[in-house]
Amino acid sequence: MDNLLSLFFWLILAALVAAAAVGWVRRWRTRRQSFQRQLLEDALKLIFNLQQEGQPPDKYRLAVELKLGLPSVDALIARLTAQQLVLAPAAGGLSLTPAGQRWALQVIRAHRLWERYLADEARMPLEQIHTAAHQREHRMSVAEVDGLDAALGHPAQDPHGDPIPNAAGVLRAVKASTPLIDLQPGQRGKIAHLEDEPPLAYAQLLAEGLYLGQAILVQENSPARVVLSDAENQFTLAQAIASNVFVLVESPIEAHDPALIPLGSLSPRARAEIVRIDERCQGFTRRRFLDLGLTPGTPIVPELENAFRDPRAYRVRGTLIALRHEQAALIWVRPSAA
Repeated sequence: MDNLLSLFFWLILAALVAAAAVGWVRRWRTRRQSFQRQLLEDALKLIFNLQQEGQPPDKYRLAVELKLGLPSVDALIARLTAQQLVLAPAAGGLSLTPAGQRWALQVIRAHRLWERYLADEARMPLEQIHTAAHQREHRMSVAEVDGLDAALGHPAQDPHGDPIPNAAGVLRAVKASTPLIDLQPGQRGKIAHLEDEPPLAYAQLLAEGLYLGQAILVQENSPARVVLSDAENQFTLAQAIASNVFVLVESPIEAHDPALIPLGSLSPRARAEIVRIDERCQGFTRRRFLDLGLTPGTPIVPELENAFRDPRAYRVRGTLIALRHEQAALIWVRPSAA
């Protein structure tokens, strides 16, 4: 009897060990497949971005950017070539096939939509959204990316100013911007792109208070520094940091209208007309503003002053709405003369 109980015990133990081993192997395979997919998609995205920048993609650049050894890069290129995603000529250069470009654009689309969501809705600090979006972009199906795009109102740009591909994999056209370091003193423009690589340079730009759509005037551009003004604040940037800022150069006629003020700065009971919603406002928040009737040309009046000024009530189209100070700062208005 004791022998039977002992045998039964060891059989159960062996079954449990086998089940645990099977589960471990399954989890290991799942993690490996996930890692291999991420590596493949990161390579496609990197090749696409290098081609867009006019830089020749090759295995040495992939090794540096993806932090891989050359044997691993060779194996990765072999996978990409076998799946007809990449062409690898004998000369060593790499180029995407049409299928590889579609896949790369789908990953870029997911990444930039996630950045838009994390910045606008999750209120995540801008210096953190790139890493967070990178962790999520590889987990989404095409249908899920389409759903996120629709929920955000099909935004045209990510929080850095990069265009977001549409569902067909077409990059929306954007106006050509000029590096800030190429502008001369006295030139005006609007910030169109803040490069988020390297992260430390991007964090410094944010700490200075620079943002997309900001109207700026170049006051000084020397080998030592670039000095800017937005009519309220002055910014002094080292050339290395300023090289990460790109600007839409404006003529004097196109320059920011000094008569415009943020809605939150409007005095109580003062009438104004909405001129535009700031370019920083995208996604769900922009859609809510439009649904509330906050469209260009609409009269608006602050009412029911809050002792803490946040939120504040505004009368628009015969209805009272409440906006937080940070929301009202995204709506530009022209005060009425009366």
